[in-house]
Amino acid sequence: MSTYDAAPTALIVHAHPEPHSFSTAQMTTAAQSLSEAGYRVQVLDLYADGWAPTLAREEFAPVDGPFKPQAEQMRAVEEGTLDAAVRAHLDQLLAADLLVLSFPLWWFSLPAVLKGWVDRVFVMGGVFGGDHGLFGNAALAGKRAMLLFTTGGPSESFQSGGAFGPMHDFLFHIHRGMLEFVGFQVLDPVVTYGPARMTDQERTAALGAVRDSVVRIAADLPATVH
Repeated sequence: MSTYDAAPTALIVHAHPEPHSFSTAQMTTAAQSLSEAGYRVQVLDLYADGWAPTLAREEFAPVDGPFKPQAEQMRAVEEGTLDAAVRAHLDQLLAADLLVLSFPLWWFSLPAVLKGWVDRVFVMGGVFGGDHGLFGNAALAGKRAMLLFTTGGPSESFQSGGAFGPMHDFLFHIHRGMLEFVGFQVLDPVVTYGPARMTDQERTAALGAVRDSVVRIAADLPATVH
């Protein structure tokens, strides 16, 4: 079979309830930057799409006995009965060369709707476990992921000796426990600190910095060979 270089695909999963927020503007800027860098960009806007974040019994075939979510995910993968919305998002995830999670940092973590997306779409048997292992043996090994987010506090608050401590401490459970767990190579995050405290001019400059950062990261990603 002949091979050819194809444009790499970036999947952006965005979680902010306000379409006119800085977070959404930041996501749009990143999407444009990736597109200009040669990526085919797909955006999943979880709030706009009305994504249901709860991993629930009702999305699976009838269960006899206690409901064990990961066991039911495995069964649904094996039997081809995954929820249609989950299947569609899972297919997009598996096809993407780069995953970008876009969100505001709420309570030092992901917004609930985005955590619910991970709960439902990082399917056991689909991206890890079953025929797949963990970390370097998981289904998304060889692909890359990055976080694109905003904070409420200034950058000095997220440093050693700052009010909150190092940002790395808050991102470890996402980087290691979610992304690396299913095989991703995790890239440096792109963070805008405290955009609500900025002037319009400063926010414009911040979006420029986001554009530059995303382009720099994208330039390090090789085109996929199919």
